[in-house]
Amino acid sequence: MPKPAIHPSAIVSDDAQLGESVSVGPLAIIEAGAILGDRCTVGPHAQILAPSRIGPDNRIGAGAIIGGDPQDLSFDPLTDSTVVMGEGNTIREYVTIHRSSRPGGATTLGNGNFLMAVSHVGHDTHVGDDCVIANNAMLAGHVTIGNRVFVGGGSAIHQFIRLGDLCITQGNSAMSRDVPPFCVAAQLNRLVGLNVIGLRRAGFDDPTRADIKRAYDLVYRSNRNLSQALESAASLSWTSPAAAFLEFLGKKAKKGVCFPK
Repeated sequence: MPKPAIHPSAIVSDDAQLGESVSVGPLAIIEAGAILGDRCTVGPHAQILAPSRIGPDNRIGAGAIIGGDPQDLSFDPLTDSTVVMGEGNTIREYVTIHRSSRPGGATTLGNGNFLMAVSHVGHDTHVGDDCVIANNAMLAGHVTIGNRVFVGGGSAIHQFIRLGDLCITQGNSAMSRDVPPFCVAAQLNRLVGLNVIGLRRAGFDDPTRADIKRAYDLVYRSNRNLSQALESAASLSWTSPAAAFLEFLGKKAKKGVCFPK
């Protein structure tokens, strides 16, 4: 069993659990109770704070901090909460991922995500699989992100917001309303169309893409309000992705849904 390779200047608690072939760089800190799966790498000055649970094949960049306390004025530091990360994620330099603010709660990342330098994931946020969070993007607390989402550099995502599968937010945009699946959002809560290129790259065939466009047009281009559009959609048949688009819109949003200008 290959032992962890720990730099002599790193501080690793005897009560941390490190899997096979873990690499820990200079001056990194891994606290008691933290768990790192096989083949993880932890860069210089990075901190894995208790009780973060990190799966195999994750790369934690220099200066990143995983499991820090939430930025919540009412938070009790004695709260038992965590960060849970899947496998194959790349966490670049100075990324911060905060643990849950709720007793027994978790901030979660799925698999295969790429968090670019200085991005932030707030407490109780849930990120799906294969997402890209670009440089300096900020996800507030209680954000829910689907799969294969791209959050542009410098974007600000307000608390309790949902970003649906395969959506994109433009760099330096701000979202305080939900962004539906397969859509592109820009500026302040503005939809600018469908993520056509992303849908092609994801393997959606022509009929499926056409059906998603049909659903988008019914909601946003039929001169109906959202309730009327969803009522009309209920009487029609849809492919699974188009149905998922409509289902997302049918769920009650805490702060509303983005619309085209």
